[in-house]
Amino acid sequence: MSNQNWIERDLSVLWHPCTQMKDHENTLPLIPIKRGEGIWLEDFEGQRYLDAISSWWVNLFGHANPQINAALKTQLDTLEHVLLAGFTHEPALALAEQLVKITPPGLDRCFYADNGSAGVEVALKMSFHYWRNQGKTQKTRFITLENSYHGETLGALAVGNVELYKETYAPLLMETLVAPSPDCFNRETGESCAAYALRQLEKMRQLLEQHAEEVCAVIVEPLVQCAGYMRMYDPEYLRGLRKLCDEYQVHLIADEIAVGFGRTGTLFACEQAEITPDFMCLSKGLTAGYLPLCAVMTTEDMYQAFYDDYTKLNAFLHSHSYTGNPLACRAGLATMEIFEQQNVIANNQKLAEVMRQSCAHLNDHPHVAEVRQHGMILAIEMVQDKASKTPYPWQQRRGLHVYRHALKNNMLLRPLGNVIYFMPPYIITPEQIQDLARIATEGIDIATSEA
Repeated sequence: MSNQNWIERDLSVLWHPCTQMKDHENTLPLIPIKRGEGIWLEDFEGQRYLDAISSWWVNLFGHANPQINAALKTQLDTLEHVLLAGFTHEPALALAEQLVKITPPGLDRCFYADNGSAGVEVALKMSFHYWRNQGKTQKTRFITLENSYHGETLGALAVGNVELYKETYAPLLMETLVAPSPDCFNRETGESCAAYALRQLEKMRQLLEQHAEEVCAVIVEPLVQCAGYMRMYDPEYLRGLRKLCDEYQVHLIADEIAVGFGRTGTLFACEQAEITPDFMCLSKGLTAGYLPLCAVMTTEDMYQAFYDDYTKLNAFLHSHSYTGNPLACRAGLATMEIFEQQNVIANNQKLAEVMRQSCAHLNDHPHVAEVRQHGMILAIEMVQDKASKTPYPWQQRRGLHVYRHALKNNMLLRPLGNVIYFMPPYIITPEQIQDLARIATEGIDIATSEA
């Protein structure tokens, strides 16, 4: 069957995520994918696309990775699924042990969920329930950062702050407190990102001074607000925020769903601030993009607050049918083995430097406000006016020009509005990064040349 045959079948039955389906009739034709191998995706007519966004930030070590494939094939012949309530199994236990070993010190308990949004729900509910078990029933609110994103389920959506996703559902959502973002896009001329972060931290302090008695937790995406147009900030903010949360007795939830497992240059972004949050949500790269799974890492103190006689009704009863699924956990274990066996972080640092060098020229582009980077995440923000950082009207959809140009040149880039970003699998080569930068530059020239 041709690509067109697959497209026609698809449009008759499927409803795609994060999509205005009318676009697929002409503006954005669907791309049917037959197979993936390494960094490449291939359609039904043999056209290949370099997966520069890791298929929505999940794929770490390439499609059809032989080591992960082998682990899953073995697991399929052993145990595909069993409930985790009252039962246990080797993949869930072994992965939890490994995660306790590699996450920041003090995160000694692992609670599984099915995906990132579900994991955020777990952390929110667990934080609230902890304070309830402690008799502090007035703690019912959460503080989030401006421009943050934590998922699409109602709790996760409520603690996000990207209006594009949230505004429609506002009547259904709990009210949260919003602190200014520390992302340094709007820093003063000559002001360092660290100085700007500390300036923004003072506004968080003021919020906590006023509301700490009613706040359960502060939730943040460490270092990179990914769905918030890949805005980035300095680790100094996390270091100061940890101190504030301790001072005002509120929990700190680190949503590392997108930034964990090597994305920002260290295994976990929190490492760069040398902090341990009260909760760390991990997903996406946890299984290298193979299967949905989330691990919510937390402390022994958190665990003990729920540990009691059954009749006290203090247990944490949150559950999913597929909690700790053996296949997903086995994929996670195989992913962790690759990190153990290969020098992934050091190699990523070399690749990140190639990304930086390959895109450095765009700092001088008349319609690029900023080229920013944390490790293996690099973002290029197109603007109408460079001096004032005036954005293009969102209705113009300038990023689509880059998307289309990249597809014509065998590259998959999926801009966030007018922000072009690279978040490739870690198996990308320096030469492929250079090609990617060249194609992105051409696309940006095309996108910004039109009136």
